Amino acid sequence: MERVLEEFITAVRSAGVRISLSETLDAARAVALIGYGDRALLKDTLAVSLAKTAPEKEILCNCFERFFAFDFFTAEPEGDRCSPKDGPLLDAESPLLRLLMEEDRAGLTAAMTEAARLENLSQIRYYTQRSLFALRLLNRMGAGDLDRQLQVLRALDTPEAAAAANRLEAAKNYLVDNVRRYVQNRYDLFAGNEAERRLDSELRLVKLSNIEQRHFVHLHQIIKRMVKRLNDLHSRRRKRARRGVLDFKRTLRENISCQGLLFAPSWKKKKVDRPQFVVICDISRSVLRTVRFLLLFLYGLNQEIAKIRTFVFCTNLVEVSDILDNCPVDEALTRIQGGTDIPLIMGRTDYERSFGDFRRNYLHAVTRKTTVLILGDARNNYNDPCPEHLQAIYDRSRRLIWLNPEVPSFWGAGDSEIRKYSPYCTVVRECNTLDHIERLISALIRD
Repeated sequence: MERVLEEFITAVRSAGVRISLSETLDAARAVALIGYGDRALLKDTLAVSLAKTAPEKEILCNCFERFFAFDFFTAEPEGDRCSPKDGPLLDAESPLLRLLMEEDRAGLTAAMTEAARLENLSQIRYYTQRSLFALRLLNRMGAGDLDRQLQVLRALDTPEAAAAANRLEAAKNYLVDNVRRYVQNRYDLFAGNEAERRLDSELRLVKLSNIEQRHFVHLHQIIKRMVKRLNDLHSRRRKRARRGVLDFKRTLRENISCQGLLFAPSWKKKKVDRPQFVVICDISRSVLRTVRFLLLFLYGLNQEIAKIRTFVFCTNLVEVSDILDNCPVDEALTRIQGGTDIPLIMGRTDYERSFGDFRRNYLHAVTRKTTVLILGDARNNYNDPCPEHLQAIYDRSRRLIWLNPEVPSFWGAGDSEIRKYSPYCTVVRECNTLDHIERLISALIRD
């Protein structure tokens, strides 16, 4: 029974419900207490133990109905049924043949589920594996005996043998149809979302500049899930206890009632505030797609776990923090990327003027607690890069991280000025996939 619960939890996880080890142990203890006899009670117990939200409970209940479905071998087989009157012509020593002759549907279901357990059907992951697992289950149940019986009957070449062969053929088809339905049921449970998960994995690693427009909606959904996970992990202000460092004054105050005896020592703690970011994004055409997805990340994180001020530039630089704060995400991205209702000049990229605008007008936004993120390819159209502007920002910040969407082999080639800017960066990192962005943001908000 532990194997049954383990496979059920695997199916629920495959459907998208996050289940921790502690929740799995809680469910195992609860099921051990109530047993599997009462279907409704078992369903409610698993829902209480494993589901944390109403949508998760709905997913779990749907998985429960499909996982504990026993509606196989319920339809009548087509054609004449294989019956005991065929006994003299058939080898009744085959357990599977006896179950078919006796129409023991419960026995057939039990034999099929046991074959599935022995063949590890819960490991099915690909659409093309369905036929393979169906064949394995049939062989495990003893379908090979049916084939041998059919060959013997057809070799006899008598009317009685031909009629028995037809009935046995119908019984075999009945068996095959139900095994295939069972395998399809298990595939839907354990691998129904596998294609979507594979697409997610591929899109996370593809260069954002190469992603087709038709995948943008799917990418937005991936980013929402990433941001939700990061928010769940980091939304609360954390307190890290410095164990071993005694807060002596607080200990004395809290133990006055104990006449000075140190029954309840207090330890010093360090509060970890929300990180502060200043983000400066190049939104010229060459980096537009990468900026779009970085801004999607920042939009989701802005209210929960980080204090973020966002600036964009092309020929000049403007602040767009209020747009990200007050507009829906699609409207915010459209306004920022198109320069709608903001004093942004969408001409030739000018890093010297843009960094100069920031230095003159917004340098006060950078403090020793601020992490500055710059996203751009540093291609300055052969203008003077004026790295002293970046140096002024670097000197006031906690750290300055430059995210370059180009591969490192292109850095410094042509009109790229990244080599002149890199001495004033804490780190320069390639950033052109969702995986790059998530790893970077996760590391920054964890520090």
